Amino acid sequence: MQQLENRDNESEYSLTPHVIRNDFPVFRQRIHGKPFIYLDNAASTQNPTSVIERVKKYYEEEHSNVHRGVHTLSQRATESFEKSREVVRSFLNAKSTKEIIFVRGTTEAINLVAKTYGKQILSAGDEILISGLEHHSNIVPWQILCNETGARLKVIPINKKGELILDELPKLLTNRTRLLAVVHISNALGTINPIEYLIKEAHKKGIPVLVDGAQSAPHIPIDVQKLDCDFFAFSGHKLYGPTGIGILYAKEHLLESMPPFQGGGDMIKSVTFEKTIYNDLPFKFEAGTPNVSGAIGLAEAINYITRIGMDTIAVFEKTLVHYATKRLLECNDVRIIGESKEKGGVISFLVGDVHPHDIGTILDEEGIAVRTGHHCAQPVMQFFGIPATARVSFGIYNTKEDVDHLIEGLKKIKKVFN
Repeated sequence: MQQLENRDNESEYSLTPHVIRNDFPVFRQRIHGKPFIYLDNAASTQNPTSVIERVKKYYEEEHSNVHRGVHTLSQRATESFEKSREVVRSFLNAKSTKEIIFVRGTTEAINLVAKTYGKQILSAGDEILISGLEHHSNIVPWQILCNETGARLKVIPINKKGELILDELPKLLTNRTRLLAVVHISNALGTINPIEYLIKEAHKKGIPVLVDGAQSAPHIPIDVQKLDCDFFAFSGHKLYGPTGIGILYAKEHLLESMPPFQGGGDMIKSVTFEKTIYNDLPFKFEAGTPNVSGAIGLAEAINYITRIGMDTIAVFEKTLVHYATKRLLECNDVRIIGESKEKGGVISFLVGDVHPHDIGTILDEEGIAVRTGHHCAQPVMQFFGIPATARVSFGIYNTKEDVDHLIEGLKKIKKVFN
């Protein structure tokens, strides 16, 4: 794999998306007779050949149920599965593999925390604090929990740039706040929240913090020990890996104190009709047959982007976002929604009075894939007084040329509707 090229013979390296694109089979096709440009990475990223081949190898040579099996394939599958857990641990710099729980994705991770830890600590009058930038998956589970316990959901407001109004934070972190659950990078606007500051302020009052890392883990370096977050969740399919697999990181002492999320096989040590003794971490939270192939594919995806380098990816995507923002602002009638100073690889925009779905449909005819709608962040749309946006989001295989083609597509849209 030759994704990196030396720049001016220095020790600093730059990411080369034209080379990386060759690692992704999806780009060998044409859409409506046009070269395929994929700008929907915040929804799901594409898979490199190494991930596809690793999953294929599992099904051809290792497929079996993990743990407890004494035959060769079960031992192979178990070894690969648990090696994958170590890959994730290293990626996040967690202290132990006991702190790495395999789940279906960020949504299940947050629901797991709500149904176990949240239910354990909340009572009537208590508060859960979230932000005005949250995806529905970091709103609805807490609403359900508040309805069940009599607790209240409070929200850190945002301004017209799509940034948190941090002056409100001291008033919102009260002696009734039991958890701060906040997104790291907004999937709708691209805002990068000051997560270190939020964690520090919450911890000053003894309040644990859950971080929704679905949009940050694939794009910037994550060190959960340095962040000192109590929970961190992300999804494999947004990190160049398979669907149906994700990670919940949680501090070991918290996981030890939490009841199981589900009951069934593998999360037990022994069962009688009178009593069940639960398994050790991390297995206490992994009832039933896990997504073995998904975990193995996720580990390979992590290995892939780690070889490129997370710092390299972060710098590259920041440069691409700046370029795309500049080009979009040069277009008449284009309005960018969310203009925070610190921004990840997501840009939401409108084109005059053209409905976002029409934008997406016409761009698709040009071979360009973007996302349109409310992006599972309806409160964000309501704040800006709009029903939906068109959204472009970038990955390691995107180029400035992709952005230029996008701009040409937007010009065609304006001609059609004028």
